Amino acid sequence: MSGMLYICATPIGNLGDMTPRVVETLRSVDLIAAEDTRNSIKLLNHFEIKTSMTSYHEYNKIEKADYLVGLMQQGKDVALITDAGTPAISDPGEVLVAKCYEAGIVVTSLPGAAACITALTLSGLSTRRFCFEAFLPADKKERAAILEELKEESRTIILYEAPHHLVRTLRELMETLGDRRITLCRELTKKFETVLPTMIADALVMYESEEPRGEYVLVIEGKSLEQKKEERQASWQSMSIEEHMAYYEKEGMDEKSAMKQVAKDRGVPKREIYQYLLSK
Repeated sequence: MSGMLYICATPIGNLGDMTPRVVETLRSVDLIAAEDTRNSIKLLNHFEIKTSMTSYHEYNKIEKADYLVGLMQQGKDVALITDAGTPAISDPGEVLVAKCYEAGIVVTSLPGAAACITALTLSGLSTRRFCFEAFLPADKKERAAILEELKEESRTIILYEAPHHLVRTLRELMETLGDRRITLCRELTKKFETVLPTMIADALVMYESEEPRGEYVLVIEGKSLEQKKEERQASWQSMSIEEHMAYYEKEGMDEKSAMKQVAKDRGVPKREIYQYLLSK
């Protein structure tokens, strides 16, 4: 009978956030796969967990995942932990989970702390719809493409950023998204936790004169649906009504349908378009 994979969330700062279920599981499994064993040994010692550990990280995720799957196929239970938070979120654990499913191994997740969700709930911004981008890509072209996508994003946006890259990222956000509400969260759940709801421009001014410290979670307001609608309508205004009609008629629409769509695009009643065309 095959073993199981247990995805175990660990604290993002405050050790009080370790759940009893995770502690019990880490004690009972045959092996713990940890992102950094030197870091995780402190956590295990604190909770008096004696289970053996092996490293599982970005640079060995393929071959080590195959090895761990092999152990589980032999009946061993494996727990996956990351340095902080929930494994497989912006983390190589997603590779191991995928390989477990390919091999028919049962996977379960033990919920706990996640920096992105903690920051979102603290942000004061809309939590109903959100997107998580983690760290922006290092590659310039890829990074610019992602930022361009985020420019039109109507959901609340969550990013991670290191202190030495914070000013550059704020500058790029300002250039691409424009000035918006943003909440900067750092040292979450720790003694010096700080949550700063502000505007991107104000945050940029502040951190250009004050050195950022600690890892940051940035929660950014999405573009409102109303603003997107206004921008779409404004973009059509550069085109004459005749050109606008011709655009849809070339697409195969009949005159009546094209008239209806033109009116919708411009945010005016259909009869207004009809009267205009009649006068011409």
